[in-house]
Amino acid sequence: MARRLLLGCSAVGNTLVERSRGERGELIAITDDTGWASTLRDRNVATVEADPTDPSAYPDRAAVVLVASDDPARNVAAAEAARERYPDAMIVAHVGTSPTAAERSALEAAADRVVDPVEALVTRVCEAIGADGDEGGTDELPVRLLATLRELSGPLLVVAHDNPDPDAIASAIGLARVADVVGVPADPCYGGEIAHQENRAMVNLLDLSLSTFDGIDLDDYDGVALVDHSRAGINDSLPEGHPVDVVVDHHPPRGPVAGSFVDIRPDVGATSTLIEEYLSRLGVEPDRPLATALLYGIRIDTKDFTRSTSIPDFEAAASLSPLADESTLERVESPSVSQETLRVLANAIEGRDVRGSTVASCVGEISDRDTLAQAAERLLDLDGVAVTFVYGYMDGVIYGSARSRGTDLDVGELLRDALDPVGSAGGHATMAGAQVPLGILEEVSESESLPEVVETFVSGRFFEALDDAPTQPTGAASEFPTD
Repeated sequence: MARRLLLGCSAVGNTLVERSRGERGELIAITDDTGWASTLRDRNVATVEADPTDPSAYPDRAAVVLVASDDPARNVAAAEAARERYPDAMIVAHVGTSPTAAERSALEAAADRVVDPVEALVTRVCEAIGADGDEGGTDELPVRLLATLRELSGPLLVVAHDNPDPDAIASAIGLARVADVVGVPADPCYGGEIAHQENRAMVNLLDLSLSTFDGIDLDDYDGVALVDHSRAGINDSLPEGHPVDVVVDHHPPRGPVAGSFVDIRPDVGATSTLIEEYLSRLGVEPDRPLATALLYGIRIDTKDFTRSTSIPDFEAAASLSPLADESTLERVESPSVSQETLRVLANAIEGRDVRGSTVASCVGEISDRDTLAQAAERLLDLDGVAVTFVYGYMDGVIYGSARSRGTDLDVGELLRDALDPVGSAGGHATMAGAQVPLGILEEVSESESLPEVVETFVSGRFFEALDDAPTQPTGAASEFPTD
């Protein structure tokens, strides 16, 4: 078991001891301050009352050495003595009170890491207020967000896009938590339904509280926020053009975005990453359910960090991981598979139309549109397949879901070219969705079934667009759901 050694003591050293009491490894303290020695013994820390700069008092071995008195000169002497005695040890040194430049330099030469609590505090405060020289950049966003929220005289309605995915669900709840910081009541809500079994499992197992848009009276709210999409009435249940106060999204918008506070970062893989950044910068630790939901939102939108992933996504995930409930995540990721999902997947495999590395498949009538996205993902596992498009119809609408992997084809632009003129479509370079009203296609002749008519119509437009398909990056994507 690794032995940890504390040389000297102070308020900083005492805090280090308190924080590390539960860690593995024997802790021994050496200090000639009688008061601190008594305090450490009261905490059941093995303490030797001796000069911390005298190596004759040191134990035979130490893997980690913490140098922590308030006297900079003694810290330098202790760090140098420890380095000579334990050349392979990890040495972390507190600078002490008002060190000279020479003392700081000597500490940096002897120790692996030098800690200055005053400097760390100043840096943390500057980060929180956006005072690190990034004027007008992302560092001041939390401050501007809080200012926008404080201007509200009533509650905030936080709207996720319709049929929300984990990223939208977590972001809505997370933004409501940010509003709570300034005492603004906030209600996260969504339109449509949470259909995917994994998404339902996440909400149920984490006991996440969201309202459905049905029954919402907009007059009860003084402000509206959009998460994971950026325009009211486009893929949400708000009236088109409804006033919006806050927009937080990672999808590139296709049109103007209105709002008092707008944070859209297409280079980030998930909106949950932005929410985690706000919470971290504001010094708010998310509770376990929220941390778990945000982590899951990032993992799903980046496909476990293999798709459209940025450094902030990794940083947010690293921050959330210690707070998340991994056992619940395992249960969320392994839900029971519905019979409808298996039926749609079987139909997608059986009815696949393969042209080169592209597969399109009409699965006929469906009862759960989310099964299309699952089928499109699974078809990517077929050997030699780089692009998939699975579509079916329900309630008078044709729904489609596309995926791509290992190709420069932009499936968001592909679906827009193919189906935007007759419906609505869009998404990202690697994942996209579409919906088209059935309209006159339902008035089929006796000699031709509706599935055949739908397949002929959609497949024809899809493969025609594929012949002149755009490649990524395109610099734009719509707010249409990328299911």
